[in-house]
Amino acid sequence: MDIGTNSMRLLITDGAIETGRWVEVTGLGRGVDRTGELSPEAIEDSLAVLARFGSKMNQERVAGRKAIATSASRDASNRDVFFDRAESALGVRPVLVSGDEEARYAFAGATAVMDDEGPWVVSDIGGGSTELVAESGGVSLDIGSVRLTERVIPGRPPSPGELTAARALLATMLATVPIPVGRLIGVAGTWTSLAAIAQDLPGYSREMVHGYRMSRDSLDRVIDDLSRRTVSETEAIPALDPKRAPVILAGSLVAEAVMSALGSEAASISEHDTLDGVALELLALA
Repeated sequence: MDIGTNSMRLLITDGAIETGRWVEVTGLGRGVDRTGELSPEAIEDSLAVLARFGSKMNQERVAGRKAIATSASRDASNRDVFFDRAESALGVRPVLVSGDEEARYAFAGATAVMDDEGPWVVSDIGGGSTELVAESGGVSLDIGSVRLTERVIPGRPPSPGELTAARALLATMLATVPIPVGRLIGVAGTWTSLAAIAQDLPGYSREMVHGYRMSRDSLDRVIDDLSRRTVSETEAIPALDPKRAPVILAGSLVAEAVMSALGSEAASISEHDTLDGVALELLALA
């Protein structure tokens, strides 16, 4: 399980057969950047999903369980209150992971299923943080789709000045860290959603998204379209989970900044990510 800033995710697998993957956007980290706390509403929304996940695991007789909590929980002073209740729902207490640990899980999960040779750089754009990691190591930035939205581009459509400010902030942050070298793999909800939008899919399809090679030109077209829409207009995009509509523009700008920093003309999109990295660890210990 991945308890993220924007979504709750569950993978059940025995390593050979994948029972299923589930994701629900709850916005756990909304407001954390400003207040330093998880809001009562976001906690309740997230716990309702985690309770369903717990029931699903019990139904499937899941033996090995691990839940990692990422950026929003790292920044929240009241995370232990949330963890206490999450433990009751899941049957296991969430483990707070650092940005570096989150990055390593993402790299392990994404590269385990790649047929082509690397070197690879895996990018995981979350709600509160963005990871860039290669085999030799990586970096975690305290910026993601939710955090960037709340800081710089709360309005839809954004003003030209807001877009300029968002791009400047991202460029400054990326300029201060060592950028890994390699071919880009994009994982998790922002990248996969952008891939679905770029293909103009009639609905989200893991089969169509996984392995899609998203060019910089395709991403630029998506950004241009998203930057002209209101939130309600963005919700109407068939391939997008409507709950991602408020933050997907910011996520697309992070993706743009990552591609620019790496000098990448395309990103290979993978449906395998942090969840798979956690599962590989659990299976190795079984």
